[in-house]
Amino acid sequence: MILHIPHASRAVPEDLRDQIVLPDAELDAELTLMTDAFTDELFTLAGTTTVRFPISRLLVDVERFADDAQEPMSKVGMGMVYTRTAHGKKLKRTLQPQERRDLVARYYEAHHQRLSTAVKHELVQYGKALIVDCHSFPSQPLPCDRDRSIPRPEFCIGTDPFHTPRALVQATAQRIQAMGYRLGINRPYAGTMVPMAFYQEDRRVASIMIEVNRSLYMDELAGTKSCGFDMVQAQIQTLLDAIRAFQP
Repeated sequence: MILHIPHASRAVPEDLRDQIVLPDAELDAELTLMTDAFTDELFTLAGTTTVRFPISRLLVDVERFADDAQEPMSKVGMGMVYTRTAHGKKLKRTLQPQERRDLVARYYEAHHQRLSTAVKHELVQYGKALIVDCHSFPSQPLPCDRDRSIPRPEFCIGTDPFHTPRALVQATAQRIQAMGYRLGINRPYAGTMVPMAFYQEDRRVASIMIEVNRSLYMDELAGTKSCGFDMVQAQIQTLLDAIRAFQP
């Protein structure tokens, strides 16, 4: 099983800081709002492979399609390379074509290559691969969110019609609900990560997205862990163990 963790990092490398026009305090607030904080700690399980993106999604988002024409979030300035904040404010200066190419090659393409390599290794070793796309989400909708309905569930499962077996969705949903949590399926967020080399082509590659409501484990304003963190971490590890045991 592969744990894909794309949005846990707050890191903005010094050589890329000048691309963002926000002053430090506003950047810090935007990072707190947009980072899937602590998901690299919540989603851990011995014996699995973890592929974690090392920098902030504010610089480049590896969960977006590279082609803005294919990416719905590009309409609000949040395609592969963000230009706007969650509230629609200008985020970046205009990048030169070479700057954008360097950003994509250095981070976006390199990350997807790491993920593809991990999938290939699983296919060679086991004849199949299972990706768990690991996220968190704010308890209140953001202005940029497509689904702004409330109240929001406590957990969300995201699926792909080709790569997410129905039985996997059912087993995961039952486990989450047995823990006593309200669950949304493809609500408020939909879809799940599959490398383009396998996307809609190889059914041996399964994928499911798990999103956890941040109010369960952190103080969303302060960006710090809450007293519920350890319990939620233990429950997610139990959930991951059940998903790993799933046989399509």
